[in-house]
Amino acid sequence: MFSGSHVALITPMLKDGQVDYPSLKRLLDYQLENGTDGLIIMGTTGEAATIPFAEQIDVLQYVLVHVQGRIQVIAGNGSNSTAEAVEKTKVLSALPIDGFLTVTPYYNKPTQQGMLAHFKAVAGATEKPVLLYNVPGRTGVDLQPATVAELAKVPKITGIKEATGSLTRLKELQALVGADFALLSGDDASACDFLLQGGHGVISVTTNVAPKAMAQMIKAARAGHMAAARELDQTLQPLHRDLFIESNPIPSKWALLRLGLISSDFARLPLTQLEPIHQSAIEQALHAANLNL
Repeated sequence: MFSGSHVALITPMLKDGQVDYPSLKRLLDYQLENGTDGLIIMGTTGEAATIPFAEQIDVLQYVLVHVQGRIQVIAGNGSNSTAEAVEKTKVLSALPIDGFLTVTPYYNKPTQQGMLAHFKAVAGATEKPVLLYNVPGRTGVDLQPATVAELAKVPKITGIKEATGSLTRLKELQALVGADFALLSGDDASACDFLLQGGHGVISVTTNVAPKAMAQMIKAARAGHMAAARELDQTLQPLHRDLFIESNPIPSKWALLRLGLISSDFARLPLTQLEPIHQSAIEQALHAANLNL
């Protein structure tokens, strides 16, 4: 089962839009050295929507060679086309990844039955575990708990990244799925409470910037050490908030540049660089999290 602290890793880029592999190496080492349990590569935060599939494979191969099995590697394989998601899954299954993160089909607005069929098709294309990913704020559809319960019966579907931010949703899922079905928060702001109420882990944007504090908070919360978890989370709340002051991953890239971990904060269009008016807020959030500037 996937659990603990997972990072939705950004993809660092040079000013010309090419992947910045030296910066990627620094980011991987930063996560390895600070207690992160897993990497999500080519998810939303990794800008998979604007990176061609062949280039996504190159990035994944680089990550796998560098980490050498020291940390879990989960690949984003989502698409709003079921046929495309299935084909991506088949190709990526040849890599030594630990599993997949599959987002609900976006833009099309499928029904619950459509999503049920979509995820079953993806899971049927691989022998590796599949995590569902529900993020209605980006996709326009909400994978309902009853549908998740049906999908939890599919052998290769082993958990969900639930990014509604609703603790009521967590309780609904806990009542419908088995204890071995991974319940992972995809909402940093409510992740501490999610874990204290029985969630298994987090797939986090904040972990890009503050992996050590996030790993410590998650460990404390999973152990039931409420006071310690909440104290750590309090220092991270400004980051949880301000790393979404503009569209993700724009603020995270600026923060990582400010920390000296990447060489530029460029993203691929239509994403742009952080507006100067927001830089001071993120800098204050970095200070609140006790990160060295």
